[in-house]
Amino acid sequence: MSLIGQNLRTIAHEQVDRPLAGFSRDYAEGEATGWHAHARAQLLYATQGVMRVGTPGADFVVPPGRALWVPAGLSHEVRTEGRVAMRALFFRADAARVGEAGPAVLGVSALLRELILAACAEPLEWDEAGRGGHLAALIAEEVARAPRLPFGVPALRDPRLRRLAEALAADPASDLSLEEWAARCGASARTLARLFQAETGMGFARWRQALRLTEAAALLAQGATPARAAAAVGYASAPAFGAAFRAAFGITPGEAR
Repeated sequence: MSLIGQNLRTIAHEQVDRPLAGFSRDYAEGEATGWHAHARAQLLYATQGVMRVGTPGADFVVPPGRALWVPAGLSHEVRTEGRVAMRALFFRADAARVGEAGPAVLGVSALLRELILAACAEPLEWDEAGRGGHLAALIAEEVARAPRLPFGVPALRDPRLRRLAEALAADPASDLSLEEWAARCGASARTLARLFQAETGMGFARWRQALRLTEAAALLAQGATPARAAAAVGYASAPAFGAAFRAAFGITPGEAR
């Protein structure tokens, strides 16, 4: 997996004297930015491909149709799944008030999508009294009103839990018990249960459900049917999947798709 010098490449977007600056870059499958932070808040969005974004507190899956608000100064890492066409925005401190104090997944309306693309086509020093200024004002309105979606999964720090998390992310349908995972991770089930509670505030079963539903949301956003997404993450019953999805996210799988 290749590493990209994100800080060096985007410094101009963090220094330009405008409320926001558009940033465009296409990434190949399996690229990674490495852990880094920016002086300005970002709205990470991709028109194609899936971004997996790690932060100290939670991991996020960001498919097309979703964006991730990353506050200024927050350490994070972006990894690509498939070819990713990133079209992101950097917000000056005064303009960043439309966002959140912490990272948050936002639903991207058709209007906000087109506004992001238009902003990325503007020069860095766009005309504040012209088209660029109008775009920035509309973007601020749309970001402020965009729905906030609970599509994050609490991050795991212990190496044994990280191995478990990586294996489950690769195969979210796995039905191995905590005892079976313990044998693979080199720790007792009691130790893993204690670590899950200490690091995430939830037990293994609840954490695994959060991961499964987040992975399903990514599949739905890429066009998978609810039945296919349910099967891919280990739900044998489509109604049970639908009920769990709605309870977690407040929308049905069909609406997420």
